Amino acid sequence: MKKIVLVLVFAASAVFTFAINPMDYKAFFKLNDKAASTALINYIDADKEQSALLKSVFDVTANEIGNAVKNGNKVLVENVVDYNLRNTRYILSEEQYKKYLVFVNLYLNNDNYFSFISENK
Repeated sequence: MKKIVLVLVFAASAVFTFAINPMDYKAFFKLNDKAASTALINYIDADKEQSALLKSVFDVTANEIGNAVKNGNKVLVENVVDYNLRNTRYILSEEQYKKYLVFVNLYLNNDNYFSFISENK
């Protein structure tokens, strides 16, 4: 009986060890927030057509990452992040894309980045 309990404890700890933390991808979820996407679009100086395309990419990204996180599929999460980066690179100019990458990298490490770009725009 003790062996069974120990096996279950180790199995549960292994599941929690390999679980996907949705907070690791919070920048991609936050892009669907109206204030956040507006601040980002203003920061990268996107035109109306780019804005519409970006919002579409942001919607797909957030939905698909949410599904992948629910299913615990790390490979799918990484594929969705690649989708986001490839499509934004296609939509934006080189300078805009660099700003976008700065945003994503900073936001992944700093929850207050949106207030920073709002204050400095």
